[in-house]
Amino acid sequence: MNPPRLIPLESGPLHRGVGRHPLSVRGLTVAYDDKPALWDLDFDAPDQGLVAVIGPNGAGKSTMVKAVLGLVPTLAGDVRVFGEKLRRARRRVAYVPQRTSVDWDFPASAEDVVAMGLYGRIGWCRPVRRRHREAARACLDRVGMADFASRQIGQLSGGQQQRVFLARALAQEADLYLMDEPFAGVDAATERAIVDVMRDVREDGATVICVHHDLQTVADYFDHALIMNVRPVAAGPVGDVLTEETLQDAYGGRLAATEIRAIAGIG
Repeated sequence: MNPPRLIPLESGPLHRGVGRHPLSVRGLTVAYDDKPALWDLDFDAPDQGLVAVIGPNGAGKSTMVKAVLGLVPTLAGDVRVFGEKLRRARRRVAYVPQRTSVDWDFPASAEDVVAMGLYGRIGWCRPVRRRHREAARACLDRVGMADFASRQIGQLSGGQQQRVFLARALAQEADLYLMDEPFAGVDAATERAIVDVMRDVREDGATVICVHHDLQTVADYFDHALIMNVRPVAAGPVGDVLTEETLQDAYGGRLAATEIRAIAGIG
């Protein structure tokens, strides 16, 4: 691979070519133990878009989300959220992590977890008041979890846990939602609830960027896609980028030719 462009992450003036998109990245590069996990990614997220980030296992999809949030170290790149550094726009961003990365034994109720999404407004080390708990319960109600508000999160099913973290993101009233495999291991009802919430926040003006694995549902759930395999392969409206050529570039050898053609809507 050619060396990535060494764009300093803390550069002062807005890097040329990066606009005020919900998310813009230039030259984003991450490596683990000298092995590239994400290489020289350029990407602009559309306004009010539902964006699927797709690619084979090990393609760097989750790494991209974590790099954008500053959760993993980067080798190079520039990241802007609505034209600003993340530290200045953090309150405009909500994150739904992979369910497997959460400590479900933590002694917190579903309501407590959702209230954490309000800390940007409450302030750290300040009391969670009645109005905040009412707001948390309203978010739980939006995802069908109001009856489980007092339940310890470890006592919930996988689908219920995912809904709680979705409610926490809703509580933030963000403009950009980053979701890392929210559909993994959930039941059909939870999957529908997640899709409904994504569409609702888009109608409210937000953008959703979602790491997704089920290629069969990309066209049904999303309007844009970023296809990756360590390097970016294609990005744009689903109908334009979900083609036989781009799928072959990303998944060649991992998916049968007939499966690729079916996903691309050929034949």
